[in-house]
Amino acid sequence: MATVQRSQADVNRTAVLAHLGAHGPASRAELARTLDVSPALITQLSKDLLADGLIVELQEATSSGGRPARLLGLASRDVGAVGVKVAPDHVAFVEVGIDGVVKRSDVKPFDAVSPLATSHLIDLVKTFVAVGEPARLLGVGVGLPGTVAQQGLGIVDSTQLGWNQVPLGEQLRRALQLPVVVENNVNALSVAEQLFGQGREFDDILVVTVGNGVGAGLIADGSIVRGRAGGAGDLGHVPVREDGPLCQCGNRGCLEAIIGQSALVNDARSIRLIGADEGIDELRALADGGNEEAREIFAHAGHTFGRALAGAVNLLDPEVVVLLGEGVQAWSHWAPAFDQALRSALVPGKRGTPVVVETWQDDRWAQGAAALVLATPFDSDGVAGEQGRLVRERLVASIEATS
Repeated sequence: MATVQRSQADVNRTAVLAHLGAHGPASRAELARTLDVSPALITQLSKDLLADGLIVELQEATSSGGRPARLLGLASRDVGAVGVKVAPDHVAFVEVGIDGVVKRSDVKPFDAVSPLATSHLIDLVKTFVAVGEPARLLGVGVGLPGTVAQQGLGIVDSTQLGWNQVPLGEQLRRALQLPVVVENNVNALSVAEQLFGQGREFDDILVVTVGNGVGAGLIADGSIVRGRAGGAGDLGHVPVREDGPLCQCGNRGCLEAIIGQSALVNDARSIRLIGADEGIDELRALADGGNEEAREIFAHAGHTFGRALAGAVNLLDPEVVVLLGEGVQAWSHWAPAFDQALRSALVPGKRGTPVVVETWQDDRWAQGAAALVLATPFDSDGVAGEQGRLVRERLVASIEATS
């Protein structure tokens, strides 16, 4: 339990820096209210951050009565991070400030199965980093679909990308001469939810993405659950149908093989609803236009998804489920069958679990990867390894340079 508590404090320290960066100086009482944590915890967090030289005490705030409150502010604003989201066919980039706010972004086409995929990715990242100010960056975070045993090492196994034991972290560090942390993309997105989204209001959250694949990130007691080797949350490979279609993982009947975008497109092509050169956009357009066959494909996916997610909710008992990903662009066609299937399969005590559907934005995934870097200086559990130490050194050096 102590490890989980330290991880939660780590995220809260990052959230304090993010709030001060985004909104300017604030009192301890204001931070406690805004971040929804106890005044005692804010007192301890601010004490630690002051001791580390990351924040400073400023002038006293005006008060309508009682003792004036001292304001806290950032010791340095001139730092940031780059986040990279890798998908099978594109790469999204963002640069964020210490407050997590996106300063610039870009998207480039990418072919993950090309023999030169990693070389091309490295060139794309180098180009994006070079356009900014590399000297002010704390590091680069990379989120991708797959398993990463240790963020700091960044060795990737990914069925979606077709990668096996790719030492991406080492390759990027050597090319960029910057600290690099690599993580499963849904775990990275869950970090962003903790810092900037729904996660600020809850301690136990199930973040679920649906699109090319199906993934989940579990926040328990405020801490990301990674599992033995970083592979926790592989919801897309829950077996759903014993005689189902072949999944890219090599098994049959996985949830992803039935409701992933490729599966829906294949279903539509099999009944000649769309052509061989058409994809999910055309299928969604047909459903939007009232085509019953297209709507039935989404409804069937929604029903299957609802029952599978009910199993996860029954097992994990989250306070809230957050749904997002490319698939939510067609959510109006998933929702009716999904809602009925989910609620009917939940045990009675969990039927009221709220499900929040967030608008899909590619740069939010990349922001999550950048958030990994922002949280790394407070990585008391050592998930980021040597990279955590290097990020912290750069943060302290930036403060010393401005003091």
